Amino acid sequence: MALGAVLTSPDGITHHLSQRLSGSGCNNEAEWRATVAAMSFALNHGARRLHLHTDSTQVRDHLSLLDAPTLPPALQTWVNEARSLADGLTCLTVQWVPRHRNAQADALARQALGLPPKDVDTPHPKARRRR
Repeated sequence: MALGAVLTSPDGITHHLSQRLSGSGCNNEAEWRATVAAMSFALNHGARRLHLHTDSTQVRDHLSLLDAPTLPPALQTWVNEARSLADGLTCLTVQWVPRHRNAQADALARQALGLPPKDVDTPHPKARRRR
């Protein structure tokens, strides 16, 4: 399990987080651990406002909705930690982005495991969904 995150400050300075995590866990745990690591980094570097982009609907829902369902204890611990960190911010917005728009963070997580970046299917801009 590994995490990857890209943080960009208002003045355009970019920081990359890429870390192999001890133990094993599911993809949701990795998403939560990446969220907590990114929030901690931002707060430790003086951030008071944070706009979080994530390809995890679970992270989006549990940080944006007060009535999101309780998760299994192992994941709920990370939710609680992220919410506690959010209390240190004056503003937190969470935006879901498709996985192909989060490829840089994914590549950083894979880099921490010694893996090459994964090919990401990008939808054609003129492609239309059938109804």
